[in-house]
Parts: sequence; structure tokens; C-alpha cells
Amino acid sequence: MIASACFTTLLFLLLSQDASGAPTASPTVVGRSMPIRRLSPSSQNLTLVAQQAKDQRDILGVKYGGQLLQQRGTGYNLYHTFADRTCFNSYYGTIAIGTPPVSYDVILDTGSSDLWLTSSICGPGCGTSPTYDPAKSSSFQNLSTPFEISYGSGAVAGYVAEETVQMAGFEVAKQGFGVVNALSSAFNTNPVSGIMGLAWSPLSSTQQTPFWQTLASGGSWDSALFGVQLTRYGNVSNAAQNEPGGVIDLGYTNSSLYTGSIEYHNLVGTPQYWEINMNTLTVQGKSIDIAGISTAIIDTGTTNIAGPASAVASIYAQIPGSQAGTGQLDGYYTYPCSTTVNVQFNFGGNTWSMSPADFTHSQVSTTECLGAFFIASFGSGGPSWVIGDAFLKNVYSVFKYSPASVGFAALSETAISQNGIKAAVPSPTIGAVTAATNTGAASSASSGAVSSGPLSTLLCFWLASTSIAFLFW
Repeated sequence: MIASACFTTLLFLLLSQDASGAPTASPTVVGRSMPIRRLSPSSQNLTLVAQQAKDQRDILGVKYGGQLLQQRGTGYNLYHTFADRTCFNSYYGTIAIGTPPVSYDVILDTGSSDLWLTSSICGPGCGTSPTYDPAKSSSFQNLSTPFEISYGSGAVAGYVAEETVQMAGFEVAKQGFGVVNALSSAFNTNPVSGIMGLAWSPLSSTQQTPFWQTLASGGSWDSALFGVQLTRYGNVSNAAQNEPGGVIDLGYTNSSLYTGSIEYHNLVGTPQYWEINMNTLTVQGKSIDIAGISTAIIDTGTTNIAGPASAVASIYAQIPGSQAGTGQLDGYYTYPCSTTVNVQFNFGGNTWSMSPADFTHSQVSTTECLGAFFIASFGSGGPSWVIGDAFLKNVYSVFKYSPASVGFAALSETAISQNGIKAAVPSPTIGAVTAATNTGAASSASSGAVSSGPLSTLLCFWLASTSIAFLFW
């Protein structure tokens, strides 16, 4: 049965190519998956951990603290987020940009809405990551609009341009993005060259429609949503700086990675962030007072979990021996590493547990650990909570275009088995684009990356690869 199905798949692949061997238009566009990677600091000494903790707190203060768009009147677009670039762990994936396409690694950030890359003329502050060279692309167009990125204690400067951008086998022509010419300090960590914002267009400082939103609204996806599964390495003592980080599924939900149904929660207000209501929070079996109606932004670009001072203090009050941090650790808490901490979230339906391994962010002494929850105040216009990867590693998360909502599902054994594995880091690929779009119109094209939806299709492609060249992760 499988052999027959695979022969049919192989025959279809052969017939769908023209005389030159290039793929022709596919009659049906399905979802696609792209492997993502996890980037962790090479050192975990206390000085580094403390500096990164301070950076995370400062960055979130700018990202969600109401300092938005304050310079637009002067001709600059203030980019109000730098994601969690320097803080602890980051999850990143590959895009291809330009003509001919060149691959770059970017942080995947559901807490911002802009795509930007460091340019070839960026100074020493841009680090050692690969940089984008406009002169090498025939599809580059400079829109001659300057922008400035403000974050924490530094800034980024550049201009807005348009390019052909590919990700996970999908393509958007004339995608607006930021070309960064200057950074105030070396924030880029090799191999990451920029950020792919996965939130909504009202947040875009470059005033461009995000890549994902163009595809979702233009009919390029089988389903107008994307799913994310993140791997855990926090409890693996010999984890390398780069490890397989999970997967992002564009245009479909990957049923091999979750069990049961997906529980969706509508966004709060007009879609900007992926912000939903949070009903209850339980720590060590005790309900934490979260001050009535609380909202939570679901943010893959943030490592830990930020919340109001009173609620965070109540969390650690349930853990004997906890102590409030000082200095660069102000707003954080330490607690005895020997304590197993159980946390449960409820957003209006099922109760979702967070692994004790994810509550332990890092070890700061032989007996003391740094907790994943920290204090952040976002002002009257900000959210109550920002929930990052410490929670998201425990669920399969879905970000839906219409109705605008966030969904959670229980991880399958297949997904759980990927935690902590020692495996080669996936390499970026540029293969065949399954769907291309320009200003929201879906069409077919050739040239991009990756694997398609159903597992049976992947198996057939793998078996067929002995007879036909095809790129997969």
C-alpha cells in the first residue's frame, strides 16, 4: 500500500516538472513545516546570567511599556522591540531573501511585527553574523524611509526596503523589511542575522504587512494559521549552544505533534499582539491572586514569564527559601534548586501544566536557582503578563488569523521525545517554493525550502528521494 502510494507520489513529482526539471504550478497549496533551532549562550556564569536577566527586563519594558511610535513625527519609525535577542535562549529559523535567494537565520518573534536584517555595511556592533547585501539582489528596492530601533539602553538605525522573501516553501514578493546599518553594541549572536516578526500589522514600525499575515490573508495557506512546537534543553547538562529547537508549521496544524483538540482563545481587542485573557494561575497547588481580569501576550521572542509585582511575589511565597534578587537581578527571585515547583495556567478552558524543568531558568550557585517568573510593569496600556518560551515548551501553540485567536494543545509523544535529543542542527535549504504571493494575491512559483504537511506525504517523498533530487529538513 505504502509502496503504491509512494510510486504515485513520485510519478506526480516527475510529471509536475517541465523539461528543464523545474517544478510547475501545483493545483493545491498545503501547509509546510520548517525546522527551527535553539540558540543558547555558551557560558552560564553568574555575571552573564545577571546581565542577561537585566537585558530581558529592560527590553520587555520598552517592548510593552507604552514607548511606541514616539518618533514618527520626526520622520523616523521607532521600532519598539528587539525581542529577547541577548537573553538566555532564543529560537530561530531560516528565511531566504533576494534574487537569487540567500538564506539567513532570524529570531521567530510572535511579540513583534517587523522583519529586519543587518546589512553588509553595518559596523562592528553588528557582530559576526551573515549580513544582507542589497547590491547582490536584482529584486531589491530601497523605499528610502529611515527608521530607528529603540530598546533597553541602545538603538539600531537603518532604512525600509522591499524584497522577495521566502520561508518554509512560501514566497512574498515586495515584502517590506528593515535594512539595519548600525547597532549600538554587538547584539547579534552568530548565526542569527535579524528578526522575523510574527505579530499583527498595527505593530509594524516599518508600516509593512508582516510576511505571515500576507500569506494568511491572501489564500496561500490551506488553513490561515501557523503552529509552533519548541524543544526543551534546560535540564540537559551537556546541551550545546545550538540544538534542534522544534518546528514551525505554516498553513496547517501538525497532528503528529499534539493530541486531542486545540483549545482556542480569541484575542483581546483589535489584533496587535497575540494577547488573550488569563483566568487562573496555580503554584504548588495554591491559586495566585492575579488581580481580576488579566491579559497575557503569548511571545515566542521572550524566554521567561513576566508579571505584576504582587502576583510574582505570591508565586515565590509558595516556595520556602525564595529570595528577591538585587542589582542586575532586581525583579527576579532565586529559590532552592532542590525544590520541585509545579505551575498551572488556565486561559478559560483546560488547565495547562508547566514542567518544573522550565520553572528553573538557570543555576546561580551550588544550591540556588533563578526562577523563570520575574516582575515587569507595563503601565496602563500594557498587558498584565508576557508569557514566553518557559510555558510554550509545554504545549503545541497555534496562532490563527480568523477568527484572531491563540490555541493550545497537549504535546504528543512524538513532540515530547524531541526534548533534549542530541542531534545535528538542521541546515538551511533553498528548494522549491510551493506558493508565492504579491500584495496579498496567491499564485504559484518556483524557488524556496522544506517539508509538507501530512506525515505520509513526507514518508513518500523520503522514499522517492533515491530517484529524484528533493530538499527536506
